[in-house]
Amino acid sequence: MSLRFSREVGGDLLSRLAVGVLFAVMSVNLLTDFAHTHRLTGLLLLASESLVVVLTIVRRRTQIVDRSAAAAVVTTISLIGPSLVRTVSGGGLLPDAVTAVVSSVGLVLIIAGKITLGRSFGLVPANRGVVIGGVYGFVRHPIYAGYLLTHLAFACAYPTTWNVTVLVLTDTALIVRALYEEKVLEADRSYQSYCRRVAWHIVPGVF
Repeated sequence: MSLRFSREVGGDLLSRLAVGVLFAVMSVNLLTDFAHTHRLTGLLLLASESLVVVLTIVRRRTQIVDRSAAAAVVTTISLIGPSLVRTVSGGGLLPDAVTAVVSSVGLVLIIAGKITLGRSFGLVPANRGVVIGGVYGFVRHPIYAGYLLTHLAFACAYPTTWNVTVLVLTDTALIVRALYEEKVLEADRSYQSYCRRVAWHIVPGVF
């Protein structure tokens, strides 16, 4: 076993462990809040992030990966960010029923996207196979679109300066991460054909 291969395997296992630990931290905070307030928005954010843990564990390994420092930084920020948000007492900018609906729409997008991806899901930008079916027929990154909705809903439900700052940084990193992923895939002819059919990255008609 080569030293490079050993490092890649070790790094892969470490990233899976880190995702699990971060999810555990988030779970304690959001489940405690739900037990006391019965507000659904935080619980829905937890549900969306739980899918990251499951698919990180079962994802397919690939050799076509962006291992640049910049890609690692934006991936790390986008992964760590949600675990840093905190619930607070008091009302939000919108009723919980409204933010729960917005978060639910985001969760549906995330679930649909991740079911379509299956084991092609990954953390760092990589080519694990081009997926063009289902919700990928509308935007190139439907999972990220779902994250933006769940994050927006959470920020409105728990509108602290800390939460807004964390989620703005997280979502900026998500957008940059999406562009890095496209850069890795752009050499694939099937992806080039897909991009000619689906022009929008995350938000139809906007970006």
